[in-house]
Amino acid sequence: MAGDMSTVGCAALKKSAKQKLSSDKENNSSITNAVGNRKENGHLAMKPPNVPPLNMRGGLRVYKIVILGDGGVGKSAVTLQFVSHNFLDYHDPTIEDSYQQQAVIDNEAALLDILDTAGQVEFTAMRDQYMRCGEGFIICYSVIDRHSYEEASEYRKLIQRVRLTEDIPLVLIANKSDLESLRKVSTEEGRNLANQFGCPFFETSAALRLYIDEAFYALIREIRRKEKQRALGNGTSSEKLHSRRRSRWWRIRSIFALVFRRRRNLN
Repeated sequence: MAGDMSTVGCAALKKSAKQKLSSDKENNSSITNAVGNRKENGHLAMKPPNVPPLNMRGGLRVYKIVILGDGGVGKSAVTLQFVSHNFLDYHDPTIEDSYQQQAVIDNEAALLDILDTAGQVEFTAMRDQYMRCGEGFIICYSVIDRHSYEEASEYRKLIQRVRLTEDIPLVLIANKSDLESLRKVSTEEGRNLANQFGCPFFETSAALRLYIDEAFYALIREIRRKEKQRALGNGTSSEKLHSRRRSRWWRIRSIFALVFRRRRNLN
């Protein structure tokens, strides 16, 4: 997983931001109040509210990522470690949320728009909707929960059923690798499952921040690789390929934000 992959801003994005400094002042304040912008080791953590998508304000390529897995495997902890370098020791398993993180991967700027899904049955209908729009998927299980490992295959089947194809950018991660004394799933079992899926595999620890960045970067590489393959196969540019789902993704994302905001207010 070589390559200079430090998180940076995009020159075009900075230029656009300067031009809109006055009009964006309130939005920037909302972002800061919502989660607090943190800058650690060059990483900018940002969980924006309902503001215009950044790819529309600077031309930065947006990668729409969906994280799937049983409740309690650490999907939210993995996501928050990636975007903020913080370990989340508690998260409401019935809440889905979304995050954005800028990065440079193989010398190419990217904005990762990550949807962290709830592992509850009641969210199945909504899950199918955003799975149709996601460009890449991370399936997460816990090494201390064999059932979550067995369910990983079911999540892959679900993706294939919704997308009607097996050619889907995918990464398999086995979280909580730091809890070795409680391990129920071996590393070899995880590798074998990833080989069946034909995808990269990482044993991660959200608590220790092990292989978190590597897993997300590997997924972006998978998306780019498959986009190039499809473009060569049908003569369509990768920009046209990913833009077909862009507008639907933002519409669904806005609906989810409203639903989850209302749910939090009720709680």
